[in-house]
Amino acid sequence: MYHSPTYLKKVFIIPQKLNYAPFFLLLAATFLFQCSSKQPYNEDQTTSLNVKKASWSIIDTIDYTTLNADIELGKPTMDVGVYLPSNLDPDFKKITLHRIVTGLQAAKEIYAPTGVQVNVLWIKTGEINPSYLSIQANKVPGIPNTGYINLYKHSQRHPAELTEHASNALEHIIEVEEDSHRTLYFVVFQDVFYPFLTVSEGRNWIMKTVRTGGLSFPSYSYPGTIPKPYRGVISLSNLERPDRQRRTIAHEIGHKVMNVSHEYMDISPEHEVYADGGLMVYGNGEEIPSEEAGRWHLERLLLSPYLYVLDSNGLKKWNPDYQENGHYYDPIYVNYSIDFPGTPAIAEDW
Repeated sequence: MYHSPTYLKKVFIIPQKLNYAPFFLLLAATFLFQCSSKQPYNEDQTTSLNVKKASWSIIDTIDYTTLNADIELGKPTMDVGVYLPSNLDPDFKKITLHRIVTGLQAAKEIYAPTGVQVNVLWIKTGEINPSYLSIQANKVPGIPNTGYINLYKHSQRHPAELTEHASNALEHIIEVEEDSHRTLYFVVFQDVFYPFLTVSEGRNWIMKTVRTGGLSFPSYSYPGTIPKPYRGVISLSNLERPDRQRRTIAHEIGHKVMNVSHEYMDISPEHEVYADGGLMVYGNGEEIPSEEAGRWHLERLLLSPYLYVLDSNGLKKWNPDYQENGHYYDPIYVNYSIDFPGTPAIAEDW
């Protein structure tokens, strides 16, 4: 922050007739020292001094061998883990262990036609800090998309950012291991709120907050703004209805591994899209289309950094990682992206 000499004279009462150039040099040196002492984020530094890690244990009443009986050697695979807090409030009944397992089994079925496997590593339970049972996912955006560019390009220029509370929650909950940045972590929260800007009337925007049933924290929306060990997080808050049990987990996986928003065929992406057909819109569809007509969903899935192939020695050969933090047009997708115009949010004659 810049302070004028007049301001400094008032605050520090600097004598007018003295040579106070050394004073400013000292002040500048102090400022530079303070700035240099703020360490940038280090991928290897995953626990801050004020966030205590939760303690987890694997739920051993589940037969994981049977659950993963579909896994075959040599096929593209994603690893999935689930954190189910043991201290959810008694009146919260939208997520149960049975519903989670049902959703994971459905996800295996939905992705099977693509040749991609969903490997369930574990479902763990443990007590978490109650303040993290509900979070606001991201900071309120400051710049709305006025339509000069599409949603993906806007997100690339103005990425979503975690709130400090949400960031601390992920640090508290997710255990960090060698492949953490390649693993999909479902975390059960009671509520996850997602604020975004929408047109009110005329040339005015207002903030709208969505109470999410699941949120994937996708890289196209958060390119480079989520600490790398936690970038695979996906929240779950509602699996109550049969359609949610069937599609929610597979749908949220799709946001993460295809790295696309709510879109399908000739439907351009938006925050909320209701339509029949594809897995990636709100509805009953489960299709993962291919080629340009299908907006390259299958091709993007197969290039996902969250996929690996297990070789005969049991070693994982991962797909290449993102080159530019995973925005929609990241170079790993080569030509498998759609360059489409933005949509004006308000009348052109504003």
